[in-house]
Amino acid sequence: MADAAVRSKKPAVHKHTPAGGAPTAPHTAAEASEPRIHIDAVTDLLLGTWAETRREAREMIKDPAFWRIDGQPMPEHRERVLSQLHLLVEHGGSRRAFPKEYGGLENNGANLAGFMELVLADPSLQIKSGVQWGLFGSAIHQLGTKKHHDQWLPGVIDLSIPGAFAMTEMGHGSDVAAIGTTATYDPDTEEFVIHTPFRAATKDYLGNAALHGKAATVFAQLITGGVNYGVHCFYVPIRDDEGNMLDGVTSEDDGVKGGLNGIDNGRLAFDHVRVPRFNLLDRYGQVAPDGSYTSDIASPGRRFFTMLGALVQGRVSLDGAATTGTALALYIALTYAGQRRQFDSGAGTEEVVLLDYGKHQRRLLPLLAQNYAQFFANDELLKKFDGVFSGRTDTPDEREDLETLAASLKPLSTWNALSTIQEAREACGGSGFIAENRFVGLHQDLDVYATFEGDNNILLQLVGKRLLADYARQFKGKDAAALARFAVGQTAGKLFHGAGLRQLGQAVADFGSTARSVELGLREDQQHELLAGRVQQMVADVAGALRPAAKLSPAEAAALFNSHQAELIEAARAHGELLQWEAFTDGIHRISDEGTAQVLTWLRDLFGMHLIEKHLAWYLINGRLSTQRAASVSRYIDRLAARLRPHAQDLVDAYGFAPEHVRAPIASGAERERQDEAREYYRALAASGEAPVSEKSLKKK
Repeated sequence: MADAAVRSKKPAVHKHTPAGGAPTAPHTAAEASEPRIHIDAVTDLLLGTWAETRREAREMIKDPAFWRIDGQPMPEHRERVLSQLHLLVEHGGSRRAFPKEYGGLENNGANLAGFMELVLADPSLQIKSGVQWGLFGSAIHQLGTKKHHDQWLPGVIDLSIPGAFAMTEMGHGSDVAAIGTTATYDPDTEEFVIHTPFRAATKDYLGNAALHGKAATVFAQLITGGVNYGVHCFYVPIRDDEGNMLDGVTSEDDGVKGGLNGIDNGRLAFDHVRVPRFNLLDRYGQVAPDGSYTSDIASPGRRFFTMLGALVQGRVSLDGAATTGTALALYIALTYAGQRRQFDSGAGTEEVVLLDYGKHQRRLLPLLAQNYAQFFANDELLKKFDGVFSGRTDTPDEREDLETLAASLKPLSTWNALSTIQEAREACGGSGFIAENRFVGLHQDLDVYATFEGDNNILLQLVGKRLLADYARQFKGKDAAALARFAVGQTAGKLFHGAGLRQLGQAVADFGSTARSVELGLREDQQHELLAGRVQQMVADVAGALRPAAKLSPAEAAALFNSHQAELIEAARAHGELLQWEAFTDGIHRISDEGTAQVLTWLRDLFGMHLIEKHLAWYLINGRLSTQRAASVSRYIDRLAARLRPHAQDLVDAYGFAPEHVRAPIASGAERERQDEAREYYRALAASGEAPVSEKSLKKK
């Protein structure tokens, strides 16, 4: 099983590794005579700016009342999660983001930081609380004005008004601008008529819609005076206090889903339901009694994106929750791998710990490095979010940057969660498939994270368009000669090919030692050049391919864009990976403890090399790496993984999870006890002189 690159050619002599088995593998930093990370300090780094709030949330969810019960029937699970929301209210967990005059704390960063930790208890709890306070409540808070806050926020906060966030429709998910629900103003009664004109306009996948919601924030096309002013948000009551549907409102239950079955997702349709003019959440667009429409934002497109931008926190929180859920899977898998033994050397010696095998190191440790990068990147995202939503840095440019950053990181972390949880599950064999060991439930519940709050590919397309716009600004106002030089550079394929980097790659490779060539040539600055250079060239290539669109008909231009859509999305994905690498690197630069900085630098290098290896074909095709140096990337990753093996338990212990958060028997120490019992049995049997001899030994005679 062990990779040849790491397998020792000499018999292993370490006390934990049998002769002829896996390579000599110190299991701790002390055994390896290496610097050790300061675990508590790394925990502080990972918990980030709002570490105190995260710890408060983790302390709260040590209570078993918050824990997911595997196999619980859906109706009981739904009621349990609703009761957990009331417990959150009792603990003050619903107040953090809201204004102080309603009992809130006005701490947006702390609100999301605490929310993310709920994934450790039950992802259904995390998402249902997000629906209530992060979507339904936030729509009232961010899109309404003080009169709406006075009317509804106290009930939102104390859960006396459970609500649904009715944006998505059967026929339109990510394309919110095209939703079919209408809100037509009637000046005679000063009411809006909320209507579902066809089946595909039915609101769908709405938490709290099937059972518990009393009201919904409904997104609809605002029509007044015969003019459609685009999508706006309305507060619409849907049930009375006894849970009966109100006239004109129809609810359907989405039933059993692939995961998150503690949430009562459902559909809502409206048959000419009338609500007062007051119920228009009118921060960005107002309708007077006579039906005249006004807005401080003249551009319909900018108004629409401003309204949606006010709800970006869903993407921010999903990035963090997916990162924490991934960390839990890695903690379980790596703890188990450090205790579970499998296969002896073939010489009848003790079995080998899973994490001593090169392949096991290779499959899990790069994912650990990736997850660390996600923690650092999410804290940067959370800080930017808090700056904008607190008002300290609330400018159009900062909001655009926040939306782009959230749209860059949420796809990567949610996709990584699914692939990492699956790899961790497989790395634990059959034990990983038992529900009590958490992987199966985590994968089911986090599956839809890749879809909601914006389909991942759609989000990356938004990022790609922003990258193209920024790229175009580089040439704004340039004269013809400058543009001609740019065009020549593109044709020759030389743009962004820093000559120094390519020469360095060749010169170092000529030393003859491929392992040394990578170690010398792919340090921090070279990793950054390779990762950043890839983004730059990919964006430049797409921009060059799309340049003729300006002279084409709209249909031809759309077809041209469509033919390069996949490339644009890949460029955006590369941009997100670069952001994660940079955030990890910035985090390391803030570390004062030498040993901690050294180990985390190895881990960051593993992440950088993992990204380069993943895209190795691109680097070769585009001449960014020599063949010799490219061939050595994988071998260096093997070496880094082996170097980090003694630090693996420290690195997952630094997540700061308590046993009440983990709740996986295979990561509880029970596996070590079983292994120790088995080894003691065989030692005693051998010492007794009564052990049976093997058939093979008889044949040798």
